[in-house]
Amino acid sequence: MDEETGLIDRLRRHWPAAAIVALLVATAGVIAERRLFSGARDEAGTPPASAPATPESKPGAKDEAAPPPAPDASAAVASETVMVDARPAAVLKGQGKWEGAAKTLSDAIAKLNAAVAKAGLTVNGRTIAVFTKTDDNGFTFEAMAPLATAPEGKPRLSDGVEIGASPSGKAMKFQHRGSYDEIDATYEAIAAYLDEKGLDTKDMIIEEYLNDFKGEDAEVDVDIYVFLK
Repeated sequence: MDEETGLIDRLRRHWPAAAIVALLVATAGVIAERRLFSGARDEAGTPPASAPATPESKPGAKDEAAPPPAPDASAAVASETVMVDARPAAVLKGQGKWEGAAKTLSDAIAKLNAAVAKAGLTVNGRTIAVFTKTDDNGFTFEAMAPLATAPEGKPRLSDGVEIGASPSGKAMKFQHRGSYDEIDATYEAIAAYLDEKGLDTKDMIIEEYLNDFKGEDAEVDVDIYVFLK
């Protein structure tokens, strides 16, 4: 699943690196505080807790405990196989860096919706983002607003928005519910699930935003579609 590895792994990097740094700093602070508190107790003459006695090995007992069973990746994500139908859509192409991905996407969606409203078109469904290419530095995408009908004689709208169609095909549908800056954990589970099931995927993923997408810290309901070969 070479294609799956590239796109899924890149999307798993939505979690900002700053969050990891903050976590490491906080952990170091906790360790330092524990050491300081432990030293104060020793100076006060408080005896350390005695270590629990090690039980004697019984004849015939195994020297090592059996390793815990591997977790079932399918239990970590809610998924179903669906057929995605193509629909006429207003399309705004864009690209962005992994750092600040949420702002890039939410700004594009706001610009897209404004162009659709200005043109007086009828929206038929929730806005989506189609991820088409990724690398270590960033990603390219197409923000799409599904339409009831494609407008005649209007291949282009304002602000670079064009009229096209949304992707179609067989896909695995997953769910993310919560803050967008935590979507990395969902993609981790999806990658594990696809690997566990041995599924071959196309290099295309859709995020469908079921409520208003306002940035990283905002709560957002996302349905994620991973297209199968």
